Formats: sequence, C-alpha cells, structure tokens
Amino acid sequence: MSTEIKAPTFPESVADGSIATWHKQVGEAVLRDEPLVDIETDKVVLEVVAPADGVLKEIIKGEGDTVLSDELVALFEEGAAGSTAAPEAAKADSAPAASADLKVSPAARKMLEEKGIDAAAVTGTGKGGVITKEDVANFKPAAAPAPKAAPAAAPVVDMPAGERIEKRVAMTRLRKRIAERLLEATHTTAMLTTFNEVN
Repeated sequence: MSTEIKAPTFPESVADGSIATWHKQVGEAVLRDEPLVDIETDKVVLEVVAPADGVLKEIIKGEGDTVLSDELVALFEEGAAGSTAAPEAAKADSAPAASADLKVSPAARKMLEEKGIDAAAVTGTGKGGVITKEDVANFKPAAAPAPKAAPAAAPVVDMPAGERIEKRVAMTRLRKRIAERLLEATHTTAMLTTFNEVN
C-alpha cells in the first residue's frame, strides 16, 4: 500500500523549510521509525521518519528544494521488500538487536554519527538510561596504543602569493536568517556608544 510522506506541520512563525538530507534513496528498505529525510527551517532541523517497514518508492522533493507545511515530499510503499545488499542486510539485522536496548536522543545520535562512535560504548545518564548529547560530548574512548614513531611532517607546498584556494559553501537557512537579522539591526539602529561619568 502506497503512503504519502509529507513535511511536518510547521509552527505559525515558520513559513517554509528546505530539504537538508535524504537518509534513504529510492528502492532502499526502511524500518519503522528510521529517519528518511531532514527538513531544515529557520529555527530547527526536523526529522521525518518512516511510518512502517517498507521501501522508499519515489522522492518528490530533492535536496535543497523548498517545502511548505504538510507538503508531499515522497511516496512510501509499506511492507515491500527493498533492494539491499547482503552486507547491508547483516548490518540491518545486527543494528535493531543492538539498538533495542539502547535509547539515544536525536541530537546524541547525530553526534555519534559525526564522531563515528558506537552507541553501545557510551553510557547513558539521561532519564531511563537515555544517551544524551552531553554523554557523547563527555565520552572518552578506550586508550588506543601509542604510536611507535611520529610520522614525518608533510612537505610544505609554496604557493604563489597571488593565488589562494577558496571554497564557497552554501549557507544553511539558520545562518542566512542570522545574517539577515544582523544586517537589519545595522540598518535600523544607531551604532554609537555613550559614556556618562559621575563624580
């Protein structure tokens, strides 16, 4: 049965959002409550999860596209078998068993993925043993064996004075909103400092 995946209902102060990241591609098998897509608004990144076990049938809005509240972003086929490779299937089988006992907050899950830390290695201090963002930030991995010899320093490449390596990176919606507000404040307020000395 085909199900519509829609953007969440945004708060009154948020007009629209944009697709930040698709975690699954068309034809991939998805488990219930597994993240499908991140939608970034001016204030927060919202995570849309799978309503049931099935397959992502069609992506209607690609990364970077603007979406409105409750707008259709994808089609989902419930109960269908997806195209997954054998290693992915083994990984999918072991992940639910490991994560069944572990409770991880969304912010902590993101930090775990960014740092490449296994959730089983972190001890949760949140309510009911939930792994929080602070737990991940304070996590100290087991001492790794010290390297026997320091690697040789990388050779320094002399670049001509006139050439610089530049890379343009698109601003996130949050950064763009901050820049707009700072510019607005610069234009609408008097930028001055007053000193009053009293004896």
